[in-house]
Amino acid sequence: MASVIDLRSDTVTKPTQQMRQAIAEAVVGDDVFGDDPTVNKLQDVAAELLGKEAGLFVPSGTMGNLISAIVHCSTFGSEMIVGHLSHMHLYEQGGCATLGGVHPRVVLNQPDGTIKPEDIEAAIRVLGDPHFPVTRLVCLENTHNRCGGRVLSLNYLDTISQLCKKHNLKLHLDGARLFNASVALSVPVKRLAECADSVSVCLSKGLAAPIGSVIVGTKEFISQARRVRKALGGGMRQVGMIAAAGLVSLNEMVPRLSEDHDNTKHLAQALQKVDGLTLDWESVETNILFVGIDTNKVNIDAAGLRDELKKQDIWISAVEPTKVRFVTHYMITRAH
Repeated sequence: MASVIDLRSDTVTKPTQQMRQAIAEAVVGDDVFGDDPTVNKLQDVAAELLGKEAGLFVPSGTMGNLISAIVHCSTFGSEMIVGHLSHMHLYEQGGCATLGGVHPRVVLNQPDGTIKPEDIEAAIRVLGDPHFPVTRLVCLENTHNRCGGRVLSLNYLDTISQLCKKHNLKLHLDGARLFNASVALSVPVKRLAECADSVSVCLSKGLAAPIGSVIVGTKEFISQARRVRKALGGGMRQVGMIAAAGLVSLNEMVPRLSEDHDNTKHLAQALQKVDGLTLDWESVETNILFVGIDTNKVNIDAAGLRDELKKQDIWISAVEPTKVRFVTHYMITRAH
């Protein structure tokens, strides 16, 4: 397995030696009682970095997004606006509807991961009409996974924030890779999070922790989120064992994300030269690269290319019949 070049996702990262040491030495307590000092520190550090009042450690980004939607849409008959290519819509098993009773209003994502402000505004329900659910929440994703790791600009985020305020809506930011966006834009992550009422950030993707995400927001939001986490089975005990690695992620792994971005561009430059492969150079912004296959030129589809590369110990993802995905991370270097 040591020879495998695993480009399927940045979720495949193994914890660093520094993380393993931090895990072994973690001071722990019972987090359900609120007395695990290591997870408390992680939550405080994350909240400070993101410019929010409080934070909450959760087992996964999916749970973080679900909790956020439930808290914001706690009134019966609530609806959230999400992009048709968003992770919350495609890859979280419809949990907001299934478990949270929150109806999704799905609108078109643009190729750059944005949703046009006019499309969001058009999707807001008319208040007082008993035929419709009540719009409570807008959800954005930054960076945008399914759109190729695209970064939502600061100007765009501010525009949607103002639109939500105008209509008295909450804004949740699925920031699983928000630190990648911050590095790509050279903008403090706190500024990117400023637009949102709640933010979920993942520690176990490019930041390489083995487990977990943190959601941040106001103290009142986090107080409610903690209750929902417990109901969903996410209340853990000596969770400082996990949180210790997350602290290393936030303190040590963020600055090096630019290396992943550079490696993705290097990979894209090489793949551009391969006849039968297509990619949009302008869309290569962070650590995710989508590559199309022109089946008029080559007699192979995405699944076939994935399987052929796997024979050579190169692992990638087939995301559409003629599209594959490469994701760089700290375990992938130019030496590969």
